[in-house]
Amino acid sequence: MAGILVCSLLLCFGCAGQSGPMDDDDVVGDDDDTTSAPLICNGHAALCDLRFDELVLPATHNSMSNTEDGWIAPNQQVGLARQLEDGIRGMLLDTKEWNGDLYLCHGACELGSILLDDALTILRDFMEEHPGEVVTLIFQDAITPGQTAEAFERAGLTSLVYTHADGAPWPRVGELVEEGTRLLVTAEAQGPPPPWYHHAWSLFQDTHYAFPDAASIHCDPNRGDADNALFLMNHWVDGFLGIPVEDDAAEANSASVLLAQVERCEEERGVRPHLLAVDFYAVGDLFEVVDILNGVADK
Repeated sequence: MAGILVCSLLLCFGCAGQSGPMDDDDVVGDDDDTTSAPLICNGHAALCDLRFDELVLPATHNSMSNTEDGWIAPNQQVGLARQLEDGIRGMLLDTKEWNGDLYLCHGACELGSILLDDALTILRDFMEEHPGEVVTLIFQDAITPGQTAEAFERAGLTSLVYTHADGAPWPRVGELVEEGTRLLVTAEAQGPPPPWYHHAWSLFQDTHYAFPDAASIHCDPNRGDADNALFLMNHWVDGFLGIPVEDDAAEANSASVLLAQVERCEEERGVRPHLLAVDFYAVGDLFEVVDILNGVADK
Protein backbone atom coordinates (compact mmCIF):
# COMPACT_ATOMS: atom_id res chain seq x y z
CA MET A 1 0.00 0.00 0.00
CA ALA A 2 2.87 2.40 0.87
CA GLY A 3 4.48 1.73 -2.51
CA ILE A 4 1.27 2.55 -4.33
CA LEU A 5 0.93 5.82 -2.39
CA VAL A 6 4.50 6.88 -3.24
CA CYS A 7 3.97 6.18 -6.94
CA SER A 8 0.76 8.15 -6.94
CA LEU A 9 2.45 11.12 -5.30
CA LEU A 10 5.26 11.02 -7.85
CA LEU A 11 2.79 10.95 -10.74
CA CYS A 12 0.76 13.84 -9.33
CA PHE A 13 3.91 15.89 -8.73
CA GLY A 14 4.27 16.19 -12.48
CA CYS A 15 0.76 17.68 -12.64
CA ALA A 16 1.36 20.44 -10.08
CA GLY A 17 0.36 23.85 -11.41
CA GLN A 18 -1.58 22.31 -14.34
CA SER A 19 -5.32 22.77 -13.87
CA GLY A 20 -7.94 22.54 -16.61
CA PRO A 21 -7.30 21.82 -20.32
CA MET A 22 -4.01 22.74 -21.94
CA ASP A 23 -3.86 25.89 -24.03
CA ASP A 24 -1.82 26.64 -27.16
CA ASP A 25 1.29 27.49 -25.10
CA ASP A 26 1.45 24.11 -23.39
CA VAL A 27 4.18 21.76 -24.61
CA VAL A 28 3.21 18.26 -25.64
CA GLY A 29 6.14 15.98 -26.36
CA ASP A 30 8.55 17.49 -28.88
CA ASP A 31 5.90 19.40 -30.84
CA ASP A 32 6.37 22.88 -29.36
CA ASP A 33 6.08 25.12 -32.48
CA THR A 34 2.36 25.86 -32.42
CA THR A 35 1.34 28.80 -34.63
CA SER A 36 -1.91 30.70 -35.01
CA ALA A 37 -3.81 30.73 -38.28
CA PRO A 38 -2.88 33.62 -40.62
CA LEU A 39 -5.21 36.59 -40.91
CA ILE A 40 -7.42 36.35 -44.00
CA CYS A 41 -8.92 39.50 -45.53
CA ASN A 42 -11.56 39.24 -48.27
CA GLY A 43 -10.43 35.69 -48.94
CA HIS A 44 -6.67 36.26 -49.17
CA ALA A 45 -3.94 36.72 -46.57
CA ALA A 46 -2.02 38.97 -48.97
CA LEU A 47 -4.82 41.54 -49.04
CA CYS A 48 -4.41 42.22 -45.31
CA ASP A 49 -1.17 44.10 -46.00
CA LEU A 50 -2.72 46.48 -48.52
CA ARG A 51 -3.83 49.94 -47.46
CA PHE A 52 -7.59 50.25 -47.75
CA ASP A 53 -7.26 52.73 -50.63
CA GLU A 54 -5.10 50.19 -52.50
CA LEU A 55 -7.75 47.48 -52.26
CA VAL A 56 -9.92 46.83 -55.33
CA LEU A 57 -13.44 45.58 -54.58
CA PRO A 58 -15.94 44.01 -57.01
CA ALA A 59 -19.05 46.20 -56.85
CA THR A 60 -22.58 46.30 -58.21
CA HIS A 61 -24.53 49.26 -59.57
CA ASN A 62 -28.09 49.54 -58.21
CA SER A 63 -27.26 46.50 -56.12
CA MET A 64 -30.79 46.08 -54.75
CA SER A 65 -32.42 45.98 -58.23
CA ASN A 66 -32.49 42.36 -59.35
CA THR A 67 -34.32 39.78 -61.45
CA GLU A 68 -34.59 37.19 -58.67
CA ASP A 69 -36.81 39.44 -56.56
CA GLY A 70 -38.99 40.54 -59.47
CA TRP A 71 -37.78 44.10 -60.03
CA ILE A 72 -38.75 45.74 -63.31
CA ALA A 73 -35.73 46.68 -65.49
CA PRO A 74 -33.25 45.16 -63.00
CA ASN A 75 -29.51 45.80 -62.96
CA GLN A 76 -28.44 42.53 -61.32
CA GLN A 77 -29.48 38.90 -61.56
CA VAL A 78 -29.81 38.10 -57.85
CA GLY A 79 -30.49 39.80 -54.52
CA LEU A 80 -28.19 41.25 -51.92
CA ALA A 81 -27.62 38.07 -49.90
CA ARG A 82 -26.50 36.07 -52.93
CA GLN A 83 -24.31 38.92 -54.17
CA LEU A 84 -22.46 38.99 -50.86
CA GLU A 85 -22.07 35.21 -50.85
CA ASP A 86 -20.73 35.33 -54.41
CA GLY A 87 -18.05 37.87 -53.46
CA ILE A 88 -19.49 41.33 -54.14
CA ARG A 89 -17.89 43.71 -51.61
CA GLY A 90 -19.00 47.11 -52.89
CA MET A 91 -22.63 48.14 -53.26
CA LEU A 92 -24.26 51.20 -54.82
CA LEU A 93 -27.66 51.56 -53.15
CA ASP A 94 -30.53 54.07 -53.45
CA THR A 95 -32.49 55.05 -50.34
CA LYS A 96 -36.01 56.52 -50.40
CA GLU A 97 -38.91 57.22 -48.07
CA TRP A 98 -42.08 55.64 -49.43
CA ASN A 99 -45.47 54.90 -47.90
CA GLY A 100 -44.22 56.03 -44.50
CA ASP A 101 -41.19 53.72 -44.39
CA LEU A 102 -37.58 53.59 -45.59
CA TYR A 103 -36.72 51.55 -48.67
CA LEU A 104 -34.08 50.81 -51.22
CA CYS A 105 -35.62 51.68 -54.61
CA HIS A 106 -34.35 52.80 -57.99
CA GLY A 107 -36.61 55.41 -59.53
CA ALA A 108 -40.21 54.57 -58.65
CA CYS A 109 -40.51 52.16 -55.75
CA GLU A 110 -43.44 50.52 -57.53
CA LEU A 111 -40.86 49.02 -59.92
CA GLY A 112 -39.13 47.21 -57.09
CA SER A 113 -38.22 47.78 -53.48
CA ILE A 114 -36.78 46.27 -50.32
CA LEU A 115 -37.14 47.71 -46.83
CA LEU A 116 -33.93 49.41 -45.76
CA ASP A 117 -34.05 47.55 -42.42
CA ASP A 118 -34.29 44.21 -44.23
CA ALA A 119 -31.40 45.04 -46.54
CA LEU A 120 -29.17 46.14 -43.65
CA THR A 121 -30.06 43.00 -41.70
CA ILE A 122 -28.90 40.91 -44.66
CA LEU A 123 -25.60 42.81 -44.64
CA ARG A 124 -25.20 42.48 -40.86
CA ASP A 125 -25.85 38.74 -40.91
CA PHE A 126 -23.28 38.26 -43.66
CA MET A 127 -20.60 40.33 -41.96
CA GLU A 128 -21.11 38.62 -38.62
CA GLU A 129 -20.80 35.22 -40.28
CA HIS A 130 -17.71 36.30 -42.26
CA PRO A 131 -15.46 38.26 -39.88
CA GLY A 132 -12.65 38.66 -42.41
CA GLU A 133 -14.69 40.54 -45.00
CA VAL A 134 -14.46 44.28 -45.71
CA VAL A 135 -17.36 46.04 -47.50
CA THR A 136 -17.89 49.55 -48.93
CA LEU A 137 -21.29 51.19 -49.49
CA ILE A 138 -22.24 54.27 -51.49
CA PHE A 139 -25.81 55.48 -50.97
CA GLN A 140 -27.65 57.63 -53.46
CA ASP A 141 -29.43 59.10 -50.48
CA ALA A 142 -32.94 60.53 -50.54
CA ILE A 143 -33.39 60.19 -46.77
CA THR A 144 -31.65 62.04 -43.95
CA PRO A 145 -28.42 60.97 -42.26
CA GLY A 146 -30.41 60.63 -39.04
CA GLN A 147 -32.86 58.22 -40.64
CA THR A 148 -29.98 56.20 -42.05
CA ALA A 149 -28.17 56.14 -38.71
CA GLU A 150 -31.28 54.91 -36.92
CA ALA A 151 -31.67 52.12 -39.48
CA PHE A 152 -28.05 51.08 -38.96
CA GLU A 153 -28.63 51.05 -35.22
CA ARG A 154 -31.76 48.89 -35.57
CA ALA A 155 -29.84 46.45 -37.76
CA GLY A 156 -26.95 46.21 -35.31
CA LEU A 157 -24.41 47.50 -37.84
CA THR A 158 -22.96 50.52 -36.03
CA SER A 159 -20.34 48.42 -34.25
CA LEU A 160 -18.91 47.44 -37.66
CA VAL A 161 -18.60 50.88 -39.29
CA TYR A 162 -15.27 52.59 -39.95
CA THR A 163 -14.78 56.33 -39.43
CA HIS A 164 -12.12 57.98 -41.57
CA ALA A 165 -10.71 61.20 -40.17
CA ASP A 166 -10.01 64.03 -42.61
CA GLY A 167 -6.42 63.92 -43.80
CA ALA A 168 -5.61 60.70 -41.94
CA PRO A 169 -3.70 57.94 -43.73
CA TRP A 170 -5.80 54.97 -44.75
CA PRO A 171 -5.32 51.92 -42.51
CA ARG A 172 -4.23 48.52 -43.71
CA VAL A 173 -7.07 46.17 -44.56
CA GLY A 174 -5.82 43.81 -41.87
CA GLU A 175 -6.18 46.54 -39.25
CA LEU A 176 -9.84 46.99 -40.15
CA VAL A 177 -10.40 43.24 -39.87
CA GLU A 178 -8.58 43.01 -36.53
CA GLU A 179 -10.47 45.98 -35.11
CA GLY A 180 -13.82 44.83 -36.51
CA THR A 181 -14.46 48.15 -38.28
CA ARG A 182 -14.95 46.55 -41.69
CA LEU A 183 -17.73 48.65 -43.21
CA LEU A 184 -17.16 52.00 -44.97
CA VAL A 185 -20.41 53.94 -45.43
CA THR A 186 -20.70 56.94 -47.76
CA ALA A 187 -23.54 58.99 -49.25
CA GLU A 188 -23.71 61.04 -52.44
CA ALA A 189 -25.80 63.99 -51.25
CA GLN A 190 -25.31 64.37 -47.51
CA GLY A 191 -22.74 63.54 -44.89
CA PRO A 192 -21.90 63.50 -41.21
CA PRO A 193 -23.02 63.48 -38.49
CA PRO A 194 -22.72 60.71 -37.50
CA PRO A 195 -18.99 60.74 -38.25
CA TRP A 196 -19.04 57.33 -39.95
CA TYR A 197 -21.64 58.57 -42.48
CA HIS A 198 -19.11 60.05 -44.91
CA HIS A 199 -19.88 62.33 -47.82
CA ALA A 200 -18.92 60.16 -50.77
CA TRP A 201 -17.30 62.91 -52.84
CA SER A 202 -15.04 63.89 -49.96
CA LEU A 203 -13.43 60.45 -50.22
CA PHE A 204 -14.14 59.30 -53.79
CA GLN A 205 -13.61 60.50 -57.31
CA ASP A 206 -15.49 58.75 -60.10
CA THR A 207 -16.16 58.44 -63.81
CA HIS A 208 -19.29 59.22 -65.80
CA TYR A 209 -21.94 56.53 -66.26
CA ALA A 210 -24.73 56.67 -68.99
CA PHE A 211 -22.96 54.97 -71.91
CA PRO A 212 -24.79 53.49 -74.92
CA ASP A 213 -22.25 50.68 -75.47
CA ALA A 214 -19.02 49.29 -74.05
CA ALA A 215 -16.89 51.07 -76.64
CA SER A 216 -18.18 54.45 -75.41
CA ILE A 217 -17.08 54.01 -71.78
CA HIS A 218 -14.37 56.53 -70.90
CA CYS A 219 -12.39 57.77 -67.91
CA ASP A 220 -13.19 61.49 -67.90
CA PRO A 221 -13.58 62.94 -64.38
CA ASN A 222 -17.09 63.25 -63.00
CA ARG A 223 -17.60 63.82 -59.25
CA GLY A 224 -15.12 64.28 -56.43
CA ASP A 225 -11.71 65.96 -56.34
CA ALA A 226 -8.91 64.51 -58.44
CA ASP A 227 -6.77 63.99 -55.34
CA ASN A 228 -9.37 61.92 -53.47
CA ALA A 229 -7.79 58.58 -52.64
CA LEU A 230 -10.74 56.32 -53.48
CA PHE A 231 -11.84 55.83 -57.08
CA LEU A 232 -15.27 54.59 -58.18
CA MET A 233 -15.06 53.25 -61.73
CA ASN A 234 -18.59 53.17 -63.14
CA HIS A 235 -18.54 50.50 -65.83
CA TRP A 236 -21.91 49.62 -67.29
CA VAL A 237 -24.03 50.17 -70.40
CA ASP A 238 -27.41 51.85 -70.10
CA GLY A 239 -29.07 50.05 -73.01
CA PHE A 240 -32.03 51.18 -75.11
CA LEU A 241 -34.14 53.79 -73.25
CA GLY A 242 -31.81 53.39 -70.28
CA ILE A 243 -32.94 49.82 -69.62
CA PRO A 244 -30.00 47.56 -68.71
CA VAL A 245 -29.50 44.46 -70.86
CA GLU A 246 -27.57 41.42 -69.73
CA ASP A 247 -26.10 40.82 -73.20
CA ASP A 248 -24.47 44.27 -73.06
CA ALA A 249 -22.93 43.38 -69.70
CA ALA A 250 -21.37 40.21 -71.09
CA GLU A 251 -19.16 42.36 -73.31
CA ALA A 252 -18.59 45.19 -70.84
CA ASN A 253 -17.66 42.75 -68.05
CA SER A 254 -15.22 40.70 -70.11
CA ALA A 255 -11.65 40.59 -68.84
CA SER A 256 -10.21 42.27 -71.93
CA VAL A 257 -12.61 45.22 -71.76
CA LEU A 258 -12.41 45.66 -67.98
CA LEU A 259 -8.63 45.46 -67.79
CA ALA A 260 -8.20 47.82 -70.74
CA GLN A 261 -10.49 50.35 -69.07
CA VAL A 262 -8.68 50.11 -65.73
CA GLU A 263 -5.33 50.59 -67.46
CA ARG A 264 -6.71 53.57 -69.39
CA CYS A 265 -8.03 55.19 -66.22
CA GLU A 266 -4.75 54.58 -64.39
CA GLU A 267 -2.87 56.27 -67.22
CA GLU A 268 -5.28 59.21 -67.50
CA ARG A 269 -6.21 59.67 -63.84
CA GLY A 270 -3.24 58.20 -61.97
CA VAL A 271 -5.46 56.07 -59.74
CA ARG A 272 -6.66 52.47 -59.58
CA PRO A 273 -10.32 51.76 -58.73
CA HIS A 274 -11.35 50.96 -55.18
CA LEU A 275 -14.81 50.04 -56.48
CA LEU A 276 -15.14 48.42 -59.90
CA ALA A 277 -18.92 48.70 -60.35
CA VAL A 278 -20.86 46.82 -63.01
CA ASP A 279 -24.34 45.68 -64.02
CA PHE A 280 -25.15 41.95 -64.14
CA TYR A 281 -21.97 40.97 -62.30
CA ALA A 282 -22.68 37.24 -62.76
CA VAL A 283 -21.75 37.40 -66.45
CA GLY A 284 -18.22 38.17 -67.57
CA ASP A 285 -15.01 38.20 -65.58
CA LEU A 286 -15.42 40.76 -62.79
CA PHE A 287 -14.01 38.60 -60.00
CA GLU A 288 -11.06 37.38 -62.06
CA VAL A 289 -10.17 40.96 -63.00
CA VAL A 290 -10.36 42.12 -59.37
CA ASP A 291 -8.05 39.28 -58.31
CA ILE A 292 -5.57 40.32 -61.00
CA LEU A 293 -5.68 43.96 -59.87
CA ASN A 294 -5.22 42.92 -56.23
CA GLY A 295 -2.18 40.81 -57.15
CA VAL A 296 -3.65 37.47 -56.08
CA ALA A 297 -4.06 36.07 -59.62
CA ASP A 298 -1.99 36.17 -62.78
CA LYS A 299 -3.05 38.23 -65.77
